[in-house]
Amino acid sequence: MVEIPDSLRSLFSAPIEERNGTYVVEVPSSEVDHEALSADETYRVAILESPTSTELSMQQKTQQPPSRETASRTPSGPPVEEGEVRDVSIETVGDQGDGIAKVERGYVVIVSGAQPGDEPTIEIEQVQKNVAFASVVDSDPRAL
Repeated sequence: MVEIPDSLRSLFSAPIEERNGTYVVEVPSSEVDHEALSADETYRVAILESPTSTELSMQQKTQQPPSRETASRTPSGPPVEEGEVRDVSIETVGDQGDGIAKVERGYVVIVSGAQPGDEPTIEIEQVQKNVAFASVVDSDPRAL
């Protein structure tokens, strides 16, 4: 398992592309928009191999595009939006000590200060492709 340091500022997936003899990883604009990164700073970057990247590219080459009917039924993007308020159940605690809840389609929401068993009302603060970050706006009334 990969150990993630407390100093982690951003986590996202991106392909590596060759451009004019160099290789480029594009940082999503949302990382700068949400102030996780700044365009004028230098950062250390860790590259982790996606265990399914080769498998996915092979599947994409052999698959036909989905029909309109299938595409309209397939959910796209995260199932939460920034500013959304909802009730969740905290299932576990992450490596940084924050609560982890799962919502639709197994999408992970990290809730600062929450503990397993809590059922707080949260506000989504930052949404990324595979994870969202939220804060508690109303604690579980059963909590001590």
